Amino acid sequence: MTLSSMVVSRDWQEVSVLECILGGLHMDVAVESEPERALARLTNSKVDALIVDCDLNGTGQFFRELKQEAPRASTVPLVIMGGPQGRQDMEATGAMFAFDKPISVEQAVRTLSAARNMILDGRLRYHRAGLDVPVTLRGKRQKHFGAQLINLSQGGLQVRVNAGFDANDLLRASFELPGTKSGVKADVEVAWSDDHGNVGIRFVKIAAQMQHTLRVWLAQQYFAN
Repeated sequence: MTLSSMVVSRDWQEVSVLECILGGLHMDVAVESEPERALARLTNSKVDALIVDCDLNGTGQFFRELKQEAPRASTVPLVIMGGPQGRQDMEATGAMFAFDKPISVEQAVRTLSAARNMILDGRLRYHRAGLDVPVTLRGKRQKHFGAQLINLSQGGLQVRVNAGFDANDLLRASFELPGTKSGVKADVEVAWSDDHGNVGIRFVKIAAQMQHTLRVWLAQQYFAN
């Protein structure tokens, strides 16, 4: 799945370098030369990475107005730090990354790669993969219950159980990851349940290797969509 980025700059030489780097990182690039137009575009569309040239007139007001808009948890501002005239306090801009002009390709690749990884980590943390595989739930006194897995994330899963299942009795869950030879076993707890047999389950303790396998598998499903 391709991520999106917006570059707010009128420095076309620097923009061309950024377009090349972002393209290599599989990120779509939209370029806006006017902060006002960029703000309007951000209001109406989702952007994963925002890159702003602080030498551009109007960026101070742009950052102030951006803060007043609805929070964009998935947007990562990246400030292109210009000369002394254009430098701004990082905390004031809300930027999480910065690099200098003229752009050093090596530095920009390193910075933008770090930002991309952070964006992906955030997305994958909450990504849920829909599934239809059996799950074994274990309760107190070693009781076993069969269930059907509905969706799965890094933090837990949703299952559908038969009537008579006592959600308060749940201790462990185990299931196979489709397309792999790996299984997942974890200590769990019930996060929620409804009257239709749906149960939300949270991982409490899971082996580090299983957690890694799960993260890799979920990332593969995410990018396959």
